[in-house]
Amino acid sequence: MRCCLFTALVCGFAVTTAGVGQKPCAASETAAWGSVQCEGTYPKHLQGICTNDLDAIYWSFTTVLVKTDRQGRLLKKIPVASHHGDLCFHDGKIYVAVNLGKFNDPAGNADSWVYVYGADDLSFLAKHETQQVVHGAGGIGFRDGRFFLVGGMPPGVNENYVFEYDGSFRFLKKHVIASGYTLLGIQTAAFGGGSWWFGCYGKPQVTLKTDEAFNLLGKYEINCSLGIVGLPDGRLLVARGQCRTGTGCSGSVVTAREEAAGLSVSGER
Repeated sequence: MRCCLFTALVCGFAVTTAGVGQKPCAASETAAWGSVQCEGTYPKHLQGICTNDLDAIYWSFTTVLVKTDRQGRLLKKIPVASHHGDLCFHDGKIYVAVNLGKFNDPAGNADSWVYVYGADDLSFLAKHETQQVVHGAGGIGFRDGRFFLVGGMPPGVNENYVFEYDGSFRFLKKHVIASGYTLLGIQTAAFGGGSWWFGCYGKPQVTLKTDEAFNLLGKYEINCSLGIVGLPDGRLLVARGQCRTGTGCSGSVVTAREEAAGLSVSGER
């Protein structure tokens, strides 16, 4: 989900990624990434974030898709179907995990899709069925030409699943994460530095770290359930959100790094 060639250090590890037909990122293009507030308030809460690693942040507020500059100033917003969840950027497009049915239903009555939008103007481009995500598609990541979806989970299930698709959204494989129970499954997904990172609800909220084969490597007591994305300079953007009756829901991002004791979020020690 990257716009250009760079070496990204996500949570303490380096990874080189490349987009198609894009110029290399200059240091000045990434220097200003930091903690920002998304302009505006929205009817539903924040579900995920991504960036184009250049000049924009994309925010999914369940029923509104938002594009801002990297200082959080509103550039574009569009109404979308409920429930638009986590999202990722790849090759000039935004891919959003969408569930039009029931989440976390033991009978599997979800209606899971991936909706695709143009990164420039948020124009709707396509949608792809991903009905294998039977408890509701909620999160998405991209790596090496393939998309990986995560989502809801009924109470009492002591593992999570990752659904792998090729670049045309043909289903390839279902992976198992031996994570133990996490409340309502997995909400957000991102790959960086040779590892996958998954944000989950709960009390406390946890973030799972796995290897490329989805073997569990760690579990951190930090809330990345509203969005996570890596930055080229070694930091991580982590989403925060708040809803107030009569006002609506807002979103912001803060920066984080991996330390020996886990993930450390700036200003939240």
